[in-house]
Amino acid sequence: MNRKLLTGSALALVTASAIGIATFTTAETDVVADTPSEATEATVPAARQMTIWRDPNCGCCDAYADYMEENGYHVTRIDDRDFDKRSIEAGVPEQGLGCHLAQVDGYYVSGLVPAEIVKRLTTERPEITGITLPGMPMNAPGMAGKSGTLKTYAFAGDDITVFSDE
Repeated sequence: MNRKLLTGSALALVTASAIGIATFTTAETDVVADTPSEATEATVPAARQMTIWRDPNCGCCDAYADYMEENGYHVTRIDDRDFDKRSIEAGVPEQGLGCHLAQVDGYYVSGLVPAEIVKRLTTERPEITGITLPGMPMNAPGMAGKSGTLKTYAFAGDDITVFSDE
């Protein structure tokens, strides 16, 4: 009887340890996924690396980051309740603020800008500071999904022009 009790206890301990290790490993992986690593930076081209500063309570920013990852970008998410101040400091016009600020390949991207517009920005490489999709349009990626037209603006200093209306 004691042998069965001892064997059962040992089996329960091994099972609990395995579950604990699996949980710890999974949690550790989740933390690493949002942190850029030297290996990732070396293998992912700069035009496909994106850092997003966003309000930690904004679900659309997470949906947008997921959308960009689905479109081939490696996205680092940084919680920043003052992303709007960071946006203005980066040169985004105050009247053109989006719901988060991103940086990709030397450009700033404010708001829920579609992936094809971000790709166009990093491919064409215009002499601007960045682009913005003001507000939180319901037909933008991260909201209900891209549908219809979205007007994206380019900014550089005091100059603001239409970058895309598609």
